Amino acid sequence: MIVGIHHTAISVPDMDAAFAFYCDVLGFEKLSDGGWEPGNPVTDAIVGLRDSAARGAMLKGPNAYIELFEYKQPQGAKKDPNHSVADHGYTHFCLQVTDINAEYERLMEGGMTFHCPPQDMGATWATYGRDPFGNVIEIYEILDDETPQLPPRP
Repeated sequence: MIVGIHHTAISVPDMDAAFAFYCDVLGFEKLSDGGWEPGNPVTDAIVGLRDSAARGAMLKGPNAYIELFEYKQPQGAKKDPNHSVADHGYTHFCLQVTDINAEYERLMEGGMTFHCPPQDMGATWATYGRDPFGNVIEIYEILDDETPQLPPRP
């Protein structure tokens, strides 16, 4: 039985820059910072790589976790930071916000780039932005009681 989504994992080229963005700008809490060295057959089997090595960290948000990996071996291929969200695979994750215009301004000041300012979609406002590595993050404000949303924070 599936009980929910636990985390989203993101491969980054620079863990310290990722901490600066995901913790200092987005407000996630770093729970762990570790990883593994080559010669770990269990991890290699799970990730589907041979002789892999990576720095890994788990970050905690209000209702989910983000796992970060900086692969040392093999080195990851550089991704086009402006890749199309129409490309196959995961396109983005979404952060539900209150006061989307204030969050948009705050996140831009923190280094996030956006495709456009927040757009009025009727019952919601939304826009897509990118972290320092080009990964897409949506910010999303819900204005009605009909649209599925997260419960308010205590």
